[in-house]
Amino acid sequence: MGGNLIMCGMGLFTGYLSQSQAIQLDGLFSLIGFVAAFLGLRVAQRIARQPDKFRPYGYAADEAIFVTFRALTLFGLVLFAMVNAVLSLLGYLNGEPQPELNFGPMLPYFVAVGALCLALSGIHWWCWARTGRKSGLLKLEAQAAAFDGLVTAAAAVGLLGISYFSDGFLAPIAPVGDSIVVVILCVTVLAQYFRDFLAGLAELAGVTAQPKDLASARRAIRGSLQRDGGILRDLTLTRTGRSYLAIAYYDPARLVRAEEMDQLTKALNADVATTLTGAELCLVVTQTDRTAQTQGST
Repeated sequence: MGGNLIMCGMGLFTGYLSQSQAIQLDGLFSLIGFVAAFLGLRVAQRIARQPDKFRPYGYAADEAIFVTFRALTLFGLVLFAMVNAVLSLLGYLNGEPQPELNFGPMLPYFVAVGALCLALSGIHWWCWARTGRKSGLLKLEAQAAAFDGLVTAAAAVGLLGISYFSDGFLAPIAPVGDSIVVVILCVTVLAQYFRDFLAGLAELAGVTAQPKDLASARRAIRGSLQRDGGILRDLTLTRTGRSYLAIAYYDPARLVRAEEMDQLTKALNADVATTLTGAELCLVVTQTDRTAQTQGST
């Protein structure tokens, strides 16, 4: 949070001194990073709670909600910046005067912010590894810090390059070089943030988890089901944040007591938890698969 707040202040101040939209955009990215870190701290505290009567499936969905709307916020900011930059380019083509860039404060800014981004990304990756590589929140923050550093480096190359060649072959675009850099950066990141938003939205909508995770869950419970002697009719798996919910549609192929199925459920939960951290399994005793049940078949 402190690192992002420092970079935000530096970006907005340097952007004001240099009249650079690209640097101001970099500062706004850091501001969103600060707000996201503050909210992420609250989310991390909530997801550790146990299920209760208000949230019978626990609080793991809060992480997916956070990741989804953080990606949406970044997508909106990038889109807004790109529209403004395009309007500046159109104004230049129509003969409107453009503010002259001051390149003096840029180099110290790029060096300082680049180092901070690298440090923040390293800290987030280290913390993510310590959680057993299961925190989507920390992974997103590590990627965001690394991407912020990449955006800063790209802006540095573009703006300092324009400064160096402003009297040469780049002279025709020098007045709007800042806007061109902003458009290029925005086009580069727009698709990634939109994909992150769709991925979070898919989790909230209950879309089936990744095929590799579903295959892992199926392999994990195979031994216990074979020992019980029944038939696995179907298996569904969804992911929300760092938690998984598996539903096994199981035909015992014999008369059973509730106590037997309770013991089997405990064994299956232990099996799937060894493969997918935070996974929970619900056993449905049935002669049909999921499709037949939703169609009202017996």
